[in-house]
Amino acid sequence: MQKLVRFFKNESGATAIEYGLIAALIAVAIISAVSALGTSTSDTFNTVANAL
Repeated sequence: MQKLVRFFKNESGATAIEYGLIAALIAVAIISAVSALGTSTSDTFNTVANAL
């Protein structure tokens, strides 16, 4: 019975899942930022290339 109570009080798995979700959210934010920046940079280089 004590093992069962200890099992339900153990929160280390929940903490690991929370860290995983935070890491995934940060990864999505980085990918979005790099994608937007890449498009902007590409447009700038195309404008400069056309001007030359």
